[in-house]
Amino acid sequence: MGRHGTIANRKASQDSKRAQVFTKYARAITVAAKGGGDPSYNMTLKHAIDKAKAINMPNDNIARSIKKGTGELAGEIYEENTFEGYGAGGVAVIVDVLTDNRNRSTAAVKHAFDKYGGNLGAIGCVSYMFDKKGVIIIEKTDDIVEDTLMEAALEAGMEDMIVHEDSFDILTSPEAFDDVSEALKNAGYEFVDADVELVPSLEITPTNDFDIKALKKMIAALEENDDVQKVHHNCTVDLSED
Repeated sequence: MGRHGTIANRKASQDSKRAQVFTKYARAITVAAKGGGDPSYNMTLKHAIDKAKAINMPNDNIARSIKKGTGELAGEIYEENTFEGYGAGGVAVIVDVLTDNRNRSTAAVKHAFDKYGGNLGAIGCVSYMFDKKGVIIIEKTDDIVEDTLMEAALEAGMEDMIVHEDSFDILTSPEAFDDVSEALKNAGYEFVDADVELVPSLEITPTNDFDIKALKKMIAALEENDDVQKVHHNCTVDLSED
């Protein structure tokens, strides 16, 4: 599995864009709450709330977003959309969107691809290069024993664990994600991130510095857009902005 940024870069990016991340998570909670406002019976909502709490989103914001989703409060109507295409150097890119204006978000995503040497394609043109997996990222610390973590995760249903210099990345099937994440939380492990996401099965490593710079700018432009929830790519190079 490719590694899209170090732990330090993830944290720095999250801190610098906290208000923007709040906006994205608020939308995700609102949309998830349409399926029911009780996270005990709505796992999509539970996941969205867990991610919001992980970045210290205020409880009032979370509650307000849930009420908008259940119709207790007036709010925008968001729709999900997905874009697929190639960035510079042939890197596959998938963009997940939650928007109240499809034309606006479509124009913004197309502009980012066009400006930085990418090409939007039809749905399905790159998604075959990705698998949906549960991904739990745990930062390496002196307190964590690798074998103990692996044993706990395997017992709960983990598929694989990839060890990086700064983290343990635990992969599960989408169906086993909740069981594994709950087991590890109960065992006292803290997560840097945990979600069901698209993991590349076919990766690419651009060798042209111009392509890498263009990719970084394109990913940054997409992630800065409030309509964009997540950007997936299959590049092995860290595309976090320097």
